[in-house]
Amino acid sequence: MDNETTKNFIETIIDEDNEKNTYGKRVHTRFPPEPNGYLHIGHAKSICLNFGIAKKYGGITNLRFDDTNPSKENTEYVESIKRDVKWLGFDWDDRMFYASDYFDKLYEYAKKLIRLGKAYVDDLSSDEIREYRGTFNTPGKESPCRNRSVEENLQLFEDMKAGKFADGEKVLRAKIDMASPNLNMRDPVLYRIVHASHHRTGDKWCIYPMYDFAHPVSDAIERITHSICTLEFEAHRPLYNWVLEDWDDPEGQKPRQIEFARLNVTNMITSKRKLRLLVEKGIVSGWDDPRMPTISGIRRRGYTPESIRDFCERIGVAKADSMVDISLLEYCIREDLKMKAPRLMMVIDPIKVVLTNYPDGKTETMTADNNQENEAMGTREMTFSKNLYIERNDFMEEPVKKFFRLAPGKEVRLKYAYIIKCEEVIKDEDGNIVELHCTYDPESKSGSGANANRKVKGTLHWVNAEDAVDVETRVYDYLLKDDGSEKKGKARISSTRSIPTASTYTTARPKRHWQRIMSVISSSSCARGISSLIPIRRQTTWSSTASSASATPGLRCRKRKNNKRLLKKGAAFLRMD
Repeated sequence: MDNETTKNFIETIIDEDNEKNTYGKRVHTRFPPEPNGYLHIGHAKSICLNFGIAKKYGGITNLRFDDTNPSKENTEYVESIKRDVKWLGFDWDDRMFYASDYFDKLYEYAKKLIRLGKAYVDDLSSDEIREYRGTFNTPGKESPCRNRSVEENLQLFEDMKAGKFADGEKVLRAKIDMASPNLNMRDPVLYRIVHASHHRTGDKWCIYPMYDFAHPVSDAIERITHSICTLEFEAHRPLYNWVLEDWDDPEGQKPRQIEFARLNVTNMITSKRKLRLLVEKGIVSGWDDPRMPTISGIRRRGYTPESIRDFCERIGVAKADSMVDISLLEYCIREDLKMKAPRLMMVIDPIKVVLTNYPDGKTETMTADNNQENEAMGTREMTFSKNLYIERNDFMEEPVKKFFRLAPGKEVRLKYAYIIKCEEVIKDEDGNIVELHCTYDPESKSGSGANANRKVKGTLHWVNAEDAVDVETRVYDYLLKDDGSEKKGKARISSTRSIPTASTYTTARPKRHWQRIMSVISSSSCARGISSLIPIRRQTTWSSTASSASATPGLRCRKRKNNKRLLKKGAAFLRMD
């Protein structure tokens, strides 16, 4: 395939800049998160894009924390971001910076804009500024403070820095155009007063630059060539360029902002602000709740960094917003794990199988592949005896059409073992199936025997009841699920605000609790037609048994009340720590 056909539009822009020698054929990108929360799957796309493009062109990438809001930022978020970027497989070397490193330069540049008559100190409150800004259909009106003299503005700005005014009493605004069709250009705020301790600068500053001012100047200070950001900042690009009009670069090379479509995934919230709300309201157990689309959450869920990078590569880079189905993400993790993950047999919802014609006290050793698609992973040995466990979903007393698993009078093969036939179903007083009595064909052992190659339509996983190893597994559904519950006025939600322990089980919350939670979601506009928060679908407790020293045992669990069917393939993954 021609390499030109594989280039995305950002790479095309970089190629054009290199042909014109705009930046001396330099490619210098940055990943600039605000340390006010944990990174999510959407940030993973940005990380892969910024680091990936720089690597492709032999350039470099900075990690910069745009820490301009001390009231919402702390070192916990800084450390989590660093950890997530490294986990994804990227390194910034010695190029880790903070916007707070440039506070002095930002302050001096703001004074320069005042001297040039391009900024002024305003006394209007935030509500008044919003009112004066106008709407998309009506122009804004100028503030009464807009025509203050340069000297007065400089003195007031210095007094703001000295802490002589209260929060919100004054702001520094750009003097651009109150009639601009772009609302971002109607004299935006550049500095505001915030009397709060900063996680790096402490109480040195009581004025802090706004993101739209600090971000382009920080890019210019670091001599970034291509400032790659998401599509919602497209309307901010004129302001980005305006801020840098009077910036003096030693080689006249000012950064260029390029926007790409943000990542939207079905059943996921890709908004840090909305995810933070879920954490603060206690609706989830934390930023690393496995139901959360944060990088920390999906890491606990069992995803690998390779699968995330593959996912970001497959979805590509576009100029228009779109929705990516979560099944593609699940496909990527399956593709990554299928060749390197050991495939042990385990039973989550067990039903006991007794082989009535198998000798009492006899055990056999069966050889099993660790990975059927990767011979290099070798084999393991597991024991076989009279008493086994199979998955409850692998048996149906009255089988439906095309049910090719175990049923009364039907035969199936136990993987790596024998063909068995169900002869009798044992039930308790309540009519629940507790045990299956089966017979086995001694000539059908896999790899040997006269009937070893006899074909049956079903092959089942199993574990030996005598030496099964006990583990705990938690199976999670998506955080949000569109199941039509909004139309019905009903929804399901976890009864616990944290990940359940071994002694807890999920039930439905009272209706009033759901209404309270939905008010939180709706107020933050994160519902968007998606029905409900979904709890942990199933949580099981595993009973204690002794394991065999001579063979690798299987896995089993105790039956729990109200267990439901497992999630569709790939929706959840077992981690054994």
